[in-house]
Amino acid sequence: MIQFLGEYEATLDAKGRFLLPAGIKKQIPEDAGDQFVIARGFEKCLTLYPKKNWDPILAELSKVSEYKAENREFLRYFTMGASLCDLDSAGRMLVPPNLKAHAGLEKDIVLVSVINKIEIWDKVKYQQFFESFTPEKYSDLAERVMGGQNTTQL
Repeated sequence: MIQFLGEYEATLDAKGRFLLPAGIKKQIPEDAGDQFVIARGFEKCLTLYPKKNWDPILAELSKVSEYKAENREFLRYFTMGASLCDLDSAGRMLVPPNLKAHAGLEKDIVLVSVINKIEIWDKVKYQQFFESFTPEKYSDLAERVMGGQNTTQL
């Protein structure tokens, strides 16, 4: 699995393309190829997975029973609009119009590393999200998510 670090700014051109930042490109092994899957995120953002990271997620999803209505609903929403995309010869990626509209992407975007994927946010929405997240809220969330886990001390 490819893992990512960092936060990068980019700009969408008139056709909805952005240049994949060099800082992200450097983190992708050569044998991973130039194929990606772009999909809706849980918030009003998009998720960008190297195809190598998307395939195991699909394998897990294929184990989910379709006989439960909530499972079908989740599977639909999670995969709705997911698109295979390649980097063009200039290193740009096209954001499909339906996904661009879903995330409210205009021109300035932020690409945020989240372990095995990159989230793509509208710059203004990302700043609003980040600024609303107080140190106290972060500390409480860390305790709820990681507290009591058998994890290495951070």
